[in-house]
Amino acid sequence: MALPAIAPYPLPSADELPANRAAGWRADPARAVLLVHDLQQHFLGAFPAGRQPLTGMLANTARLLDTCRGLGVPVVYSVQRGGQTPDQRGLQLDFWGPGVGDDQDALAVPEAVAPLPGDHTVTKWKYSAFVRTELDRILCRAGRDQLIVAGVYAHIGVQVTACDAWMRDVQAFVVADAVADFSADDHAAALRWVAGRCGFVTTTDALVDGLSATSRPADRPTARTEV
Repeated sequence: MALPAIAPYPLPSADELPANRAAGWRADPARAVLLVHDLQQHFLGAFPAGRQPLTGMLANTARLLDTCRGLGVPVVYSVQRGGQTPDQRGLQLDFWGPGVGDDQDALAVPEAVAPLPGDHTVTKWKYSAFVRTELDRILCRAGRDQLIVAGVYAHIGVQVTACDAWMRDVQAFVVADAVADFSADDHAAALRWVAGRCGFVTTTDALVDGLSATSRPADRPTARTEV
């Protein structure tokens, strides 16, 4: 039940992205939060070092971080805790085994994309980064209704988190070349599902250009407040 060894594969380009059903969505720095999803060495170690998709995904995530921090977009990191008990692990134990041990090197986020002072970190327990975390409260307290998602793995936690955002009336933007997966097929399938069912699939270039070009907050379709 260990993570699979992942063969190198190229990240998708803009002309390979699926059509977005919600084609009119636009990420807005006054509405968005950036989620850096599970970029811990335990998960990244399954990728071949120094090869795609790992190198491109990390470089593009670093660009998103620089842009979002510069525009005042809040940044949230989801991370899993090491040494979970069977009760804490729950049904993940049946699918993925006991998970990462209490190993600080395995739990670490790479320096190039690591949290900085002022960023938020939530402890993630399930596929969705919303479940049993403060993510929704962070969005509500900041008056934000968009979630930009980068990280791993596209067809598991990234896809489920995007779907969970949809169920909370939060627009999810999955950045196709700032996520990575077990294979090119899994990656592409996740993007197709998100684009057609719950979110908006884009590239780092397009998202950075769009955020930077936005000069004023867009009118929100609904106001989210903490309940």
